[in-house]
Amino acid sequence: MRPIFIVLLLTLDVTTAIAQRPSVGLERLRVQIEKTIPAARGDVGVAIKHLESGQEVFVNADDAYPLASVVKLPILVELYSQITAGKVEFDEMYQLTPSDQHVGSGDIPVMFDLPGVSMSLRNIANMMMIISDNSATDVIFKRLGGPAVVQARMRSLGLNGIRVDRTIQELVLDFGEQDTERLKDMLLKDMRPLMRPGPRDEAGRLARHNQNAKDPRDQATPRDMNRLLEMLWQGKIVDAESSNSMLELMKRCRTGAGRIKGLLPQGTVVAHKTGSLGGTVDDVGIIYLPQDAGHVAISVMSKRAMADSPDVERVVAEVARYAYDYFLFTAPTAR
Repeated sequence: MRPIFIVLLLTLDVTTAIAQRPSVGLERLRVQIEKTIPAARGDVGVAIKHLESGQEVFVNADDAYPLASVVKLPILVELYSQITAGKVEFDEMYQLTPSDQHVGSGDIPVMFDLPGVSMSLRNIANMMMIISDNSATDVIFKRLGGPAVVQARMRSLGLNGIRVDRTIQELVLDFGEQDTERLKDMLLKDMRPLMRPGPRDEAGRLARHNQNAKDPRDQATPRDMNRLLEMLWQGKIVDAESSNSMLELMKRCRTGAGRIKGLLPQGTVVAHKTGSLGGTVDDVGIIYLPQDAGHVAISVMSKRAMADSPDVERVVAEVARYAYDYFLFTAPTAR
């Protein structure tokens, strides 16, 4: 009986080691991420989940961070919800006017001579997600009924950690400490001469970043952003067809090449959305692992980051690469 007893003990030891191995590996992954964060010279939150196995890693994931242009993903969710409900149609044509040219990122304010440009809602949504066009985003906001409608959608999905409070025009003007109420409805050509320049010294920049970080509006937790990504992957946002369409559009994102995708092998598929505003450098998305290794939802968000943007992007890229390597070599084969 003694040899059998020894074999049983060895078997139990091996089984226990196998059961404990993922948690040990995940702890090492978490430590790697924590060692990477200081290079941003600010606050960084991370949520990572291997969607097939359910293995997760969180670092500061319940803190709230400014969404910046990541807010365009919740807006896209509301757009698909209203399309499915028959309230709007992708083929609707919208006539852009000078009042639709808004501050910040995008091509609408610089490429089109207005008035006279008519675009479908589908193409306006494409501009919102692919090149993160702020003017296109506010057109979609206006058609859907404004930020409060998008906020209600997030609440209906149980994503209480995601807040949507302002148009992009208002958000950018508020960040710049402009006279938002006076400027927000002006034509862009009339607004620009009245806008105050931002601080150039580090103390002034830090003060502005602190103010942005403390403003509870238009913020989200990495944990809830990752939950939204997971629900998209599961086909639970609107329906399976809509969820898949949103992910396909996110695969076409052209911004943030140095963030989640920055250090991944060339050709790695990532469905993602970026956001940038002062001390905020965000990227949230799903990494499609090769070799049937599954999918990784990842949300990396920051605030008060005083490092140069490329250095903060490098932090995002390193976190994504750590997650990629870990789950590629340890996750069970996807089915």
